[in-house]
Amino acid sequence: MKIVMFVTDACSLCDQALDIMFGMPELTGYVLETVDIATDDSLLKQFGESIPVLELADRRLFWPFTEGDIRNLVQTASLHSVE
Repeated sequence: MKIVMFVTDACSLCDQALDIMFGMPELTGYVLETVDIATDDSLLKQFGESIPVLELADRRLFWPFTEGDIRNLVQTASLHSVE
């Protein structure tokens, strides 16, 4: 499965979110794609005040989030992908 993280350059909150994710062994095997919102006006409008934002299986998680929040996102997405 792919986790998309909406970010922008020089975003300390994005760095914090990545640190959380890289410390989670349960995410091994997931592909992380980062999308720089500064390259797309519609994404900038949509996420400009909210980054970082995680997206997995059409579900989104807005900052601030914790390891527990990411686990819940992954579990929910996994449950819905089986149905």
